[in-house]
Amino acid sequence: MDFALSDEQQAIFDMARAFGASEIAPHARDWEKAGTIPKELWPKVAELGLGGIYVGEDHGGSGLSRLDATLVFEALAMACPAVGSFLSIHNMCGGMIDKFGSDEAKAKWLPGLISMEKVFSYCLTEPGSGSDAAALRTKAERTNEGWKLNGAKAFISGGSYSDAYLTMVRTGEDGPKGISAVIVEAGTPGLSYGALEDKMGWRAQPTSQVQFDDCVIPAENFLGEEGKGFTYAMAGLDGGRLNIAASALGGAQAALDATLAYMGERKAFGKSLDQFQALQFRLAELEVKLQSSRTFLRQAAWKLDNRAPDATKFCAMAKLMVTDNAFDVANQSLQLHGGYGYLADYGIEKIVRDLRVHQILEGTNEIMRLIVSRAMLAERG
Repeated sequence: MDFALSDEQQAIFDMARAFGASEIAPHARDWEKAGTIPKELWPKVAELGLGGIYVGEDHGGSGLSRLDATLVFEALAMACPAVGSFLSIHNMCGGMIDKFGSDEAKAKWLPGLISMEKVFSYCLTEPGSGSDAAALRTKAERTNEGWKLNGAKAFISGGSYSDAYLTMVRTGEDGPKGISAVIVEAGTPGLSYGALEDKMGWRAQPTSQVQFDDCVIPAENFLGEEGKGFTYAMAGLDGGRLNIAASALGGAQAALDATLAYMGERKAFGKSLDQFQALQFRLAELEVKLQSSRTFLRQAAWKLDNRAPDATKFCAMAKLMVTDNAFDVANQSLQLHGGYGYLADYGIEKIVRDLRVHQILEGTNEIMRLIVSRAMLAERG
């Protein structure tokens, strides 16, 4: 077993980390205050090949593996978890189009997605169906022009900001088999947005409800096969859970790095904080949490890349373990800063706020426990 990154993977990580340090980190607090990410950032991201991470090279994408992607999002989250996570959502849409879309759909959507001239959002959650995603009610009915949508999506990252919305809709019977996937472009009549949500964290990401009122889209905006949308959504969530875990890991690593520096500078009772054995023990515990999380996350990504039969279970376990550990590391890093950790100037409180939602989205950690336990029971015999 080889746990080392290849030279190419190390280069990917270093590239993403350097970009984050120069183009994202200096502006992260300002973007949080503004409640938005300047769209001028995204073409720069695309120039690095990060607009279509999972899109095959034959369609102009980077064709990276899921393991490669975790390196990208861990590195970017060291600069700002909110920005890196938003990019992961855009890339999840790209991966779904590349994997499930027709040749015509790929030709229509992927060029703009890869160049990030068009930013994509993912619409699954609804006001009445969060964890129970198969209960979604947003309806799509056939028309002479294509499809007419009615319903609403909640907690959409990029709501009112993005240029296109990959949306799960009900085209048939109740339950997962009646769900299909469509793409709705910004500016389509009948598409509207709720007020921007006032959130605890991820404040740089505009988030709102997305509303469809007799919203008519052309037939060519239908993605893949009718009735397969829930399958597409769940396939996307395996990778999405890895990315959310990777982003949590990067944010927590940044918090711990800042804490190590702070404890070497801050003095109490005549010596620096890093000279107190009790605090040294605390640092060791945080390092163990992060390193064990990193190893497990990369194993789960490897399983997904290799289509292991237990990949979904491992993606759920990784999301659960890493996001819980990462939040704990960030929170304890704030504690080790004392009162200064509570001040915005030190950047730790922002990381704590940003990482809290990683335990909720892409399936709550309670749902991760359900997935894991069901897999265990299924494997029992």
